[in-house]
Amino acid sequence: MTSIEVAPAPQQPKPLAWPDKGLTAAWLGHATVLLNVGGSFLLTDPALERRIGIGRGLAKLGPRRLVEPALRPRELPRLDAVLLSHAHMDHTDIGTLRHLRRDVPIVVQQGNRDLVRRFRTVQELAWGESAELGGVRIESTPARHWGARMITDKHRGYGGYLIQRDGLTVLFAGDTAYTDVLTPLGRRIRIDLAILPIGAYDPWIHNHASPEQAWTMFRRLGATYVLPVHHSTFRLSREPVSEPIERLLAAAGSDRWRVVATEVGATWSMD
Repeated sequence: MTSIEVAPAPQQPKPLAWPDKGLTAAWLGHATVLLNVGGSFLLTDPALERRIGIGRGLAKLGPRRLVEPALRPRELPRLDAVLLSHAHMDHTDIGTLRHLRRDVPIVVQQGNRDLVRRFRTVQELAWGESAELGGVRIESTPARHWGARMITDKHRGYGGYLIQRDGLTVLFAGDTAYTDVLTPLGRRIRIDLAILPIGAYDPWIHNHASPEQAWTMFRRLGATYVLPVHHSTFRLSREPVSEPIERLLAAAGSDRWRVVATEVGATWSMD
């Protein structure tokens, strides 16, 4: 059987060269974003293995990557926190988590603590609750999605996170269908960067926003920039792989300068 080649990441971030002032973000693939917020490194939904799904290593069953991760776990800087939005296997990848140091603080939504028992510090947050890690305030935010890991699983929490430090604010929305529940956040505080999902909407539109819906949510938030995720990494739905980012840029029109880090490995900074 001929093996399928996985394309290399178009770009490779160099986080050790990033400044400790301001905001820097790199899209590592799917919903995995490495952030430096005022000198604190945070990682969202790390999924850095060849496959997502059930099992480990070569025995893992599930969708395989279309493009390599921009960084391997061993290439990550020392992390101040890892943020997990929900229990789905493309967002909470146990294989990747096993490669991270046990002393890395983990933040999960309510009802997900049992998935990260190997870590020494775990903060479990319900919507509206917050914690401070590495000088960063992290607040759990709502979403329109669902959180069970397996068909037989109990209900688990799901959502995103508002990340704040030194006057900088990032919203990592996790996975969400179109919703207005995030709009009040933008009225409460200026959001510099919104990390929003744009893929896997055909036929899962009731769980995942389309690119146009994601753009509408971004504009209602009043955020300055948007980093689109959840596209071009795994084949999870029927739309063509390149369609989500093409449709998002078309929706943005003359404001496409607000759309940052559009290919795997791209790094973006804001002073």
